[in-house]
Amino acid sequence: MQQHHEQAKGVAVAFVTYGLWGLLTLYWKQLEDFDPFELIGWRVATAAAVMVLLLTLTRGWGGVVAVARDRRQLAVVTIAALFLTVNWTAYVWAVVHDDVLETALGYFIAPLGTVTVGVLVLHEPLRAAQKAALALAGAAVVVLAVSYGRVPWLALVIAASWTTYGYLKKQVPLTPVHSMAAESLVLLVPAAVAIAALAGRADSIPRSADGPHLTLALLTGVATVVPLMMFAYAAPRVPLTIIGPMQYLVPSINFTIGWVIYDEPMPGARLAGFALVWGGLVLLTVEAALRSHRARILPAR
Repeated sequence: MQQHHEQAKGVAVAFVTYGLWGLLTLYWKQLEDFDPFELIGWRVATAAAVMVLLLTLTRGWGGVVAVARDRRQLAVVTIAALFLTVNWTAYVWAVVHDDVLETALGYFIAPLGTVTVGVLVLHEPLRAAQKAALALAGAAVVVLAVSYGRVPWLALVIAASWTTYGYLKKQVPLTPVHSMAAESLVLLVPAAVAIAALAGRADSIPRSADGPHLTLALLTGVATVVPLMMFAYAAPRVPLTIIGPMQYLVPSINFTIGWVIYDEPMPGARLAGFALVWGGLVLLTVEAALRSHRARILPAR
């Protein structure tokens, strides 16, 4: 009974977490008048400040210090942080340049990218459903390139950087708190340099932001860290078969925001491209659920 109660709480928190991650697009849209690189600098710097405060209050510096003393772990964390920065920058760039639908496409493609990493890097066998899903993803990119009149490079950068980041994260056994802290601290100096370098521009945040926009910029770290802490609570309590499909809430919300709220164009060819990606995701999800179900039944026999 207690385990069921904890799982129910975890599912509720996970649902809210993914909802917040999806709605962050609305948050970043309010800051569209500012340079995306400057915004990422503020996001990293303020997130680092929040993590320093959190680690100090919880006396959790031990995990971060251990990473700093281990050259291999520090190298992996640094590379992962760089890919995370690429992901954040591409995402924010897309949002402030009215390409919200490309962010949705990128995060829809990312799970298919994870399958590709499993095959090419980890030499995992490619199952029939995965082959079909990857074929659909490839067809989707072609269809969307025709629809956009160009390769959807923002979506591909978002997908590739997020996939690589996820793979690197598995190489360092850190809690979400220590991971976020280490990554933000590694990036703090470059972020501070970017903020300082761009602060002199007439349209920079320090020189042009009014009170509400300056407050939003200062709170980007909180907006980054709070969902992460919620996810850290939910993840151990929710089975992967449940939390896996829930990740599609984020791009689904972005898709809805881009199409319905910001009225980004959705011609038939573009919708067909998204449909191909969704078909691939359905195949992956159903196949994973069936494998998990069989794994639970076989030991009982």
